[in-house]
This record gives sequence, structure tokens and C-alpha cells, in this order.
Amino acid sequence: MNPNLATLLTESAAEFPERTAIRLDDVAIPYAGLDQTSKLVAGLLQSKGISAGDRVGIMLPNVPHFPMVYYGILRMGARVVPMNVLLTAREIKYYLENSGTKIVVAWEDFAPAAVEAAEGTDVEVIAINPTNVGELIAGIDPFEDVVEVAPDDTAVILYTSGTTGQPKGAELTHYNIRSNIESIRDLFDPSETDVFFGGLPLFHVFGQTVAMNGAVSAGAEITLLPRFDPAKALEIIQRDKVTIFMGVPTMYAAMLQVPDRSEYDISSLRLCVSGGAALPVEIIRAFESEFDTAILEGYGLSETSPVASFGRLDMERKPGTIGTPIKDVEMRIVDEDGNVLGPGDVGELQIKGPNVMKGYWKMEEATRNAIDEDGWFSSGDMATVDEDGYYSIVDRKKEMILRGGYNVYPREVEEVLYEHPAVAEAAVLGIPHDDLGEEIVAVVAFKDGESASEDELREHAKKGVAAYKYPRHIHIVDELPKGPTGKILKREIDVSQIAG
Repeated sequence: MNPNLATLLTESAAEFPERTAIRLDDVAIPYAGLDQTSKLVAGLLQSKGISAGDRVGIMLPNVPHFPMVYYGILRMGARVVPMNVLLTAREIKYYLENSGTKIVVAWEDFAPAAVEAAEGTDVEVIAINPTNVGELIAGIDPFEDVVEVAPDDTAVILYTSGTTGQPKGAELTHYNIRSNIESIRDLFDPSETDVFFGGLPLFHVFGQTVAMNGAVSAGAEITLLPRFDPAKALEIIQRDKVTIFMGVPTMYAAMLQVPDRSEYDISSLRLCVSGGAALPVEIIRAFESEFDTAILEGYGLSETSPVASFGRLDMERKPGTIGTPIKDVEMRIVDEDGNVLGPGDVGELQIKGPNVMKGYWKMEEATRNAIDEDGWFSSGDMATVDEDGYYSIVDRKKEMILRGGYNVYPREVEEVLYEHPAVAEAAVLGIPHDDLGEEIVAVVAFKDGESASEDELREHAKKGVAAYKYPRHIHIVDELPKGPTGKILKREIDVSQIAG
């Protein structure tokens, strides 16, 4: 069997050619149409010199073009480099340089940033919109084959920021992602009659593996929502008879706040899935009571393709936990010396299995630091396990901020703030927020004789990082607290008076 992920599409297209694969409101594309378009996209890329092993960037929102391009890249043996559409030119440039991407396919609205990032390089930006795709592939010879790949060949390079240094590209192989899809099918038992909700960003590992690839592997339909709106989400569930809803905690909280939520008929739902952050127990209870459907919580990271553990309908559900390891995956809790801890003890969560990435792209040292010789991946998350084998996260990655389901790493924002000529010291932290989980605050001290307004600093940060990353709150102080070595001590910064 060819392990190429593109065969998920070709096999479903052969079995269910007329069934709807992708829907966006009134636009419905059958599996045969999606497969044919992916052949033409591959042909277009081949005509521009792309071949097996090359990297191609995707900078698209949740539109039908995403899977068309995604499977087109994969079927020719090339590697997908997904990018958040909100990235700035500065951020995109790093992705391009680090990955060696040759072409970026960008949605027209977001293409200017990609074009700016590509200036002075050989990278070509293909800007697409709802109407010009036909022109781009007119006269193109379709790429009929699906290139044979090895299981360990890289399929996707997903960039994930760290608390130190630049973002790292997690290399997910065809086998990594396939193994995760098989586990998803074991958990959710999807079929061609299911309708998946496609509100999670497809450029993110959760939406890409669990929603898009999960649906396509089963011949199911995925109905897209480019920008999440809770009332629109309920409308889509009712209109398209969604059976499997996938979201992050902020989505569930938002839908509970829709004033006329009880007027929507969402009885088609058989399962809800939550990931990306801990889902507060009170939200689980309120949502399940309000909408009469079960929510399963899971856990994972970009480096684990992403799913590592999940709650199950056929086992006891323990709200507030991340369930048990998925099929063929092992998890354990270790102390700072690597000793395995028992139930109730807090330590770092480690993961081992076919879902663990190949490594970080062109970062051998970072890979060695993350994955030991026995294949255990260190998550950086502090967790516990109970007597029944259910895991709970007690603290997230050091310093990471989770804003509205998106990971924000302070170092990246701090680097931009330090570029302002007046800034001497900067520390970025998260503060509690009722709707977003956390909001971003920057605490800044100026150089002698220099100053800047909060608005000026905020606007400066906006230009350097994606819209979800810039600090909404700026707190100006004379000096930040430091330890004996001069390191800023964030734990001693009091942001309790700043509104969330």
C-alpha cells in the first residue's frame, strides 16, 4: 500500500465519487471533483518546477481551495508547509527561509504579506480567490499519479513556536499522520454518512488532521466556517445536519452565550470533540445539558500529529482530564531526572508512539532535546495520572499563553517590543480572560530619557506579529524585577490589577 496521505482522497473518491466532500454554504464539491482539482493543482505545481521532496506553502483560510491544494501537493510527493493566514511578512519570511519553500499558495486577501516576505528571493507567490482558480489551471495537464512515498517521508512541516528562539518546524511523516487518523477513526467511528464541522483552522494541526483528514479518510462531508461565529456555527449545524462537532473551549463557551440558542435544531449531533486547552468542567456540564450531546476532551501537540490522548464514549468519562492514551501510544510522568512517577505525582508528561514527529526540520539539537534515544517525546507540560490511567494537565508549557485557542509564546512578542527604540526591558505574560481564556499583557520599562505611549507600543507590536499575538494591555513600569543573574523574574510581576 502506498502510504501517501493523498490516497485518503483518491480512495474515498473511488468509493464515493458523488458524495459531498467539502461544503462552504451554497458551494458543495463532491469527492470526484475534489480529486480531479487536486490533480490539476499538482499539474500546475509540476509546470512550475515543483517535484517530490520540495516544500510548498499554503496560506489559506477554511475554504474549499485548502484541501484542493493540500492533496495536490501531497499527491506529487511534495511537502506541505501550512501557514496561519494572520502571519506578518516578517514571520512568513522566517518560514520561507527555514523551510526552503519554493512556492506559496495564498488567499488573495492575505497574499500581500506573502509577497512582501518573498521579496528578494526566488519564492513564487500564487494568489488565489474564488474566481481565478479556473484560469490558473486552464490548459494544465492533470497529475494523475500518486507518487509512492516511504512511510517515514515527511508529509507536512508544521511550525510551532518555542519559549526560546525561533519557531521550529515539526516534521510529520505520512505514517505519523496516518497513525493518528486511524486512532481518530477508532475513537469516533466516522462513516460516509457523517458531517464534520470545519470551524477549526485547517492550517492548524487539530483542524487539519482530526477534522479534514479524518473526514476525508471516511468519505464523510466537512462543512466549513472560515471565521468562527457562534450563531453561524449553530446555523451550520442545523442546516447541514452536522454529526461531529470539533472545537476549542472558547467555541463551546461562545455558543452557550448565543441568546436564541435554544431555537436551533442541533439534534443531528452525535459527538462533540474539544482540544487545544482544558475545557472548564462547568462549560462541559452546561453545554451537555443545553444541547444534549457528549463532549470528549483530548490532548496533543503539533509534534504528536496531534492527538496523544482522549476521553472515550465506551469508558468512564472524567471531566477535567484529558482521558487515556490513544491506540498504540504510551504516556508517562517523569521527574527532572527522568524517573517515572506514580499516580498523583506531578511531573513532565512524555509521549511515545507512531504519532511522534520525525523531528524538527534542520534542528538536530532541538530534536535530540525533545526526543530521547528510546523515542520518548518530552511535552514540556506538567501533568498527573490517576490510578485508572487518566491523565490531567496541571500546568501548560512554561510561559506559554493560550489566547482564544491559539498558542502565543512571549519571547516572540518580546523580541518585537525590544525593537522599539525606547524600550529597555519587556516581559509578556498572560492574564485570565472570561472569553478568550487568556489575554496578553506586556510590561515595559524605558531607556533613560526615552518614552512612548501605550498606543504607540501597541501599534509597534501589531506590525511585527500576527493579530492574535500583540499585547492588548501595556503596563509601563520603572524597572522589571530581576534575579541575581539579571534575568527578569516574571513570577514577581504583579498584573492582577490589569483587567482581563
